[in-house]
Order: sequence, then C-alpha cells, then structure tokens
Amino acid sequence: MFRHLRHLVHLLAIARALARHDVVFVLEALKVAPVVVGLARLVSRRAVPLGREGALRPGQRLAKALQELGPSFIKLGQALSTRSDLLGEEFAADLSELQDRLPPFPGDEARRSVGAELGAPVESLFSAFDEAPVAAASIAQVHLAVTGEGEEVAVKVLRPGIEQAFQRDLDFLMWVAELIAQTQPALRRLKPIEVVRTFGETVRMEMDLRFEAAAAVELAENFAGDPTFRVPRVDWRRTARRVLTTGRVRGIPADERERLIAAGHDPTAILERAAVSFFNQVFRDGFFHADMHPGNVFVEAGGNLAVVDFGIMGRLDHRTRRYLGEMLSGFLTGNYRRVAEVHFEAGYVPRHKSVDAFTQAARSIGEPILGRPLHEISIARLLGQMFEITEAFEMETQPQLLLLQKTMLTAEGIGRALNPDLNMWQLAQPLIETWMRETIGPEAQLRDRLLDALDTVERLPRLLSDAEAATRTLADAGIRLHPETMRELAPPRRQRRSPAAALWALVILLLILLVLLK
Repeated sequence: MFRHLRHLVHLLAIARALARHDVVFVLEALKVAPVVVGLARLVSRRAVPLGREGALRPGQRLAKALQELGPSFIKLGQALSTRSDLLGEEFAADLSELQDRLPPFPGDEARRSVGAELGAPVESLFSAFDEAPVAAASIAQVHLAVTGEGEEVAVKVLRPGIEQAFQRDLDFLMWVAELIAQTQPALRRLKPIEVVRTFGETVRMEMDLRFEAAAAVELAENFAGDPTFRVPRVDWRRTARRVLTTGRVRGIPADERERLIAAGHDPTAILERAAVSFFNQVFRDGFFHADMHPGNVFVEAGGNLAVVDFGIMGRLDHRTRRYLGEMLSGFLTGNYRRVAEVHFEAGYVPRHKSVDAFTQAARSIGEPILGRPLHEISIARLLGQMFEITEAFEMETQPQLLLLQKTMLTAEGIGRALNPDLNMWQLAQPLIETWMRETIGPEAQLRDRLLDALDTVERLPRLLSDAEAATRTLADAGIRLHPETMRELAPPRRQRRSPAAALWALVILLLILLVLLK
C-alpha cells in the first residue's frame, strides 16, 4: 500500500512537469491513474504556449520535460528515441536530440570520489587535475588531467548518489509498467515490464564504468592496425566502478564542416573514413558505437577519426547481420517479396501472417525511394518506416535493430553535414557489395546450412542422452510405451546402421564440403 501511495505522489509530480510542457497526453494515452493525471492537468499551467517555444513539436516539448525531470528520465528519453515503431519517426527523432547535459557537481566532490574509488589521494595519481569539468551529463562528468607519467587523460566520474536516484526512478517506472500490463491488454504486445527491465539493466551497466572501459578495449582491438579510426587507450590502473580514465582526444567535432575546412581537412575524405569505419563496426564486427553524436566523434590533426564515450554499444549476431543485409538488398533492388520472406525466415513475423500482405506493405515503403539517387536515400529512415508498419503484423520488438536504426540516423546526419551531395552508403558501396556477395551469395548460404548441420551433429549425442534420460524417467514413473508404438518408432531392420558410423560419415562429408567452399 505504501509503495502505491509513494508512486502516486511521484506520478503527480511527473504529470505536473509534463503538463507544464503540454505533453501530459503521454500519460493519458497509457491510461495510468487517470484521476491523478487529470488533477495534474487542472492544477498545472502550460509553460510553453507563447513565443518561440510555443511552436515546438510535441516530441521537442517532451524532450524538454524529460530534461526537467532529471537524469533517469533523460536516459529514458534516449531509450525511447530508438523506438520509432512506437512513437513514429518524427517523434523519435525529436527525442534523439534530447541534450544529455546537466549542471556540473563541484570539482572537490569529483576529487573525493576519485580518491575514494581508486584508494589513493588524487595528488598521487595525477600531477594535474582540472577542477572544472569539460562535460557534464546525466550520469557522469569528465575532467581533464595529467598522470604522474606525463600522459594527458580524460577522467570520467559518476555523479554522487546517482545509483540511488536511478533505482528510485526505476522502481517507479516498473510500477507504471505493471499497471499497464494489468489494465491495458492491447499494450501487452509492447512488453512494458520487459522494456523497463532491459532499460534498467542497460543503465546499471552504464553506471559501472569498468564495463565502458571493456567496451572501449574491444572496439580498439577490432580496429587494431587501422590508423584511420582511433579509440583512446584505457588506463586500467586509474579505472574502477565509478571512475574511468582514458587517453585524451584532441580534435574538431566531425560535423563542423567549416572548422574542418579551415584546418585543411577534406570533408569528403573524412566522410569516407566515417562510412568505412561504421560499415566495419556493424557488418564486419557486429559490435558498434551506438552513441555517435557529433560530441563523441572527432577529427584529429592528421584527418583520422577518434571516438569517445563507450557507455552505449550495440551488438548484432551473424544471423541478424545477414537478415539486415538481405532486407536492405531487397529494398534497393525492388525485390519486396524477398524483404517479406526474410522477416518470416528470421522468425520476426508470426507464421500465421500473410507473406503477400507483408510484401505489399514493404512495397509501400520501397517504391517511393526506388530509382532515386543513392545520396537522397536514408537507410535509417527506411528502417524506421519498416518498423512502424510491424504492429499490424505482430512483429515483436527487435531492440538490437532499433538501436542500430537510431545510430544510423545519427551517422547519416554527420555525413550530410560533411557533404550534403554524398551518401555514406555510396562511399561504403564496394565494401557492402563484397560483404553481400560473401554473406548472402549461394556459396555463403550453403556454408551457413552446413555449419547449422554441424551444430546439429555436435548436439546429437546430448539430445540422445536427454532422450534416454527422459525414457528412464518415464519408466521410473511406471509409464511404458506400447510395443506397437516402439515398432512404429523403430526404423526397418534393413535401414538400421551404426549411429556412430553414420555420425562420423556425416561429419567427414560436411568438413570436405566446407574446405571446398573456402
């Protein structure tokens, strides 16, 4: 009872903040505690009806409201910005512009936190430590420093008390999700409880800076030997759960075209490097920087790219990358039937839905872009429109693809700022064609089927063992199979072979085929 009362009071405060920005419709659409929401609308005055802010779109007003509500809700807005399937493309794009900036906390608090976390005075760890941060976001802020060895570094420090504040807000969001799941059957498809749980796990990982350090190291290893894309070195000696120390990055934000030209850089060459690095992250490695806004991507003096802030990363397994490649290939060649088929093959759309109807829906998206110059096509927007139509086909949410779509949108925005007459996909086209041929071509498909078969062979002994154990369990329970049933299940005598010999023969055949295909 106390939990409900506490969250109702919290809901009233949130509803009032939303009402001040004229976005209380968000809660009204969810139909959560309508009396409380109605009361908030009555007692609150709109703060945005006049002047320039009065012309803001609903998504922009919601972004301002979430900024006002604090760190947890800023993170929630960033998570929602990936859900164009729920909010629509324009609304999600407005939320993606949510500024993750808050007033900094005092530098002496940062010093105390660093010393406590690393178990040594700041003076013994750094020869210089700037009191004023260079960036202050919802979860942490960054200070520049110099180590005792003379290396210039950036020190990221979590905000004091952020874990407790986030846990309080997460408990409230889970309460709202539970209410939605209990009272709104039509919204259960969106899995509100699972969404909140995933959001909580994501932010908890983001608040353990050791995970961010590990992500930076993995990304750096993927680009080892590539001088065009740099990830700053992690200083593990000066890194802990609430503190992350990396090498300092100096450069110009990647979208500042005029500054780049004035510094002697070629924007097209920079765009090409960005396109290649993004392609390699997504399709070659399946591990990508998922927060590539201009404040996190810099052009160094030599013209190479350097990235910072590895709190939000995305992963795509091989099957998902192949699905994505086939879907994009189908759109760009006008093969809408194949676009529909890969959705069903991947299990994203239930089998009882119509492939023909899904093909028609895909055509409604693809035809407006077919034949247009490639530099006018936004692959991110194409994916966003595809996700918007999925509700009618009961397609379950694919978080990894939604995160990728948001990242693509941001990357394409940087590309347009660098050269509006070029598309990053044009510059990466040779890589894309090679990858598609090696991944989606007939040989690649056969190789994938053989690998699946090998996986099945590897699992056969365990499956047989499990079946034998299940049979013993049935026998112990006094359940016997009828002799007629046993005869039906057993193969004819003339077809029986040694199971081990059959398995080895299949393994050898598959290995020979794999060698021939390489």
